[in-house]
Amino acid sequence: MDVREFVETLGAEFYTGVPDSQLKALCDYLMQTYGISGRHVIAANEGNAAALAAGYHLATGKVPLVYMQNSGIGNIVNPAASLLNKKVYEIPCIFVVGWRGEPGVHDEPQHIFQGEITVPLLEAIGIHTCVIGADTALGELKQSYGKLRKYLDAGECIAFVIREGALSYDEKVTYSNAYGMKREEIIAQIAEAAEEDIVVSTTGKASRELFEIREANGQGHQRDFLTVGSMGHSSSIALGIALQKPGQTVWCIDGDGAALMHLGAMAVIGRSRPDNLIHVVINNEAHETVGGMPTAASVADLTAVAKSCGYADAVCVSDRDGLAEALAAARKRQALSFIEAKCAIGARKDLGRPTILAVENKAHFMRFLEQK
Repeated sequence: MDVREFVETLGAEFYTGVPDSQLKALCDYLMQTYGISGRHVIAANEGNAAALAAGYHLATGKVPLVYMQNSGIGNIVNPAASLLNKKVYEIPCIFVVGWRGEPGVHDEPQHIFQGEITVPLLEAIGIHTCVIGADTALGELKQSYGKLRKYLDAGECIAFVIREGALSYDEKVTYSNAYGMKREEIIAQIAEAAEEDIVVSTTGKASRELFEIREANGQGHQRDFLTVGSMGHSSSIALGIALQKPGQTVWCIDGDGAALMHLGAMAVIGRSRPDNLIHVVINNEAHETVGGMPTAASVADLTAVAKSCGYADAVCVSDRDGLAEALAAARKRQALSFIEAKCAIGARKDLGRPTILAVENKAHFMRFLEQK
């Protein structure tokens, strides 16, 4: 189904959410049509989007649309149950949810359980669902939406759960920035600087690239925890390890979208002030793993945020020499350090995925930690 027909049928006038590769057609259409504006806001996380949608409804009386990957349902549980719900404020909202890990469809391990519980979880928090697939005709969509309208009219929420390939958009949208360093090169420099230290990497292409760098170097993966899911939580995982392994340096390879998603983690890290944690945020100002749509990191000064949160040292770099100097200084410093590395958008087309299971990564990593 052409995404323009989908959008026209739903008739929303305000859109907000977190980009998803399954919804790339919708995200590209919204960026091409509205950009970042009063009609379209890319949120920091899905709960943020639900609250934005509530504000829109309160101001206009109209029904907003929130888009997300199903991995973000956890972030909307609280606002859906305690803000939007008919037993609280009766705020109607249309959710459009990319269905990763759909039962019977091969997907990555972090999506399997989430895929199994997607529809029942939405229903459990009071959101009425309708599944849209590649074979769903426009007439079927209109008929389904007609039946669901009664819930919106009653102040309830509905969700269209989108299967792979259900939406299409024939316009090509390209995302880029002005930075020169490539993320894989940055991660390679971090891996070299870290030597035998502990490394926690964020979800998406960063962990995939770290895995392939280790393979190319003939190194094992035991020192790396590859956070294949839980976007925004790698820095908290790294903090938990650093506090229990005070004699070992812990590196966190983070992304700008992930850091923004749960920015409060930086305040907790700053308050804890572990002197063995080095937090590196690779900032390409984009949700690149799911298509390249922009994050708010283009206007947020993450280095200043780190300083204000209590990091002992925080620097921003944009070239290889500056990065090398910052990495060496952070490892030598023995104090909570933050490095923001400005990065170009883009990755190798032949970038693979880890060939070990998540549970195997955990077992190898824990054995490595036991020896430390």
